[in-house]
This record gives sequence, C-alpha cells and structure tokens, in this order.
Amino acid sequence: LDTIPCLLSAWSEWSDCSVTCGKGMRTRQRMLKSAAELGDCNEELEQAEKCMLPECPIDCELTEWSQWSECNTSCGKGHMIRTRMIKIEPQFGGTACPETVQRTKCRVRKCLRGPGMEKRRWKEAR
Repeated sequence: LDTIPCLLSAWSEWSDCSVTCGKGMRTRQRMLKSAAELGDCNEELEQAEKCMLPECPIDCELTEWSQWSECNTSCGKGHMIRTRMIKIEPQFGGTACPETVQRTKCRVRKCLRGPGMEKRRWKEAR
C-alpha cells in the first residue's frame, strides 16, 4: 500500500508575543488536511520561538522613612527632617522617585531671651 504524503495547510501567522514587554514566546500552527487513516504523518503542526519586546519599565523603589531627627534648635522654632533611600532607580520609563527628604516644623520650649529681657535691661541701665 502506497503511503499518501501528508497534506498540510500553510503555516498560520505567528501569534503575538506571550508578554507585553521583555522576553516571551510566540507560536504558529498548521492543520493536517488529509485524513490521518491514509497514512502516518509525522510533520510538526506547531512551532514556537522566542520573541523580545522592549524592556519592561522598572518603577522606583524606596526604603521606609527614617525616624524624624531631633529638632535643630534647643529653643524656639526649628525644623526636623526625615529621609529615605532609593533602593531601585527607575528604568525604561518606570515611575519616577518621589521626594527622599521631608521637613517639618518643630518648636521646643520658648527661648528665654526675648523683647521682655531687652526692656528690663534697658530700664536697669537708665
């Protein structure tokens, strides 16, 4: 009995890459047109290959905020700061890093020197 050659459809278009960015796979198929009973067909019906899309964006990543620093004055109004570090710099259009330093006002006890002291001294001097 003569074996009948495989009758195969043309390959389909390649599928889209399996990822939207970075490294993925894509496939294409073809169909067996002849009835399988007419002979063995060992041709491959699917092919896969790697595909590469632009790199995935990497967003900025930061550490947690530090504790607030001590107030920078011993009396009166001053400020304290806290900081955080950048763990991962943004790449390929990832989200930019927000602020890494914050300041806030602080007030320690009132300073003793003040207009009241000046007046008193001035009276004594007279």
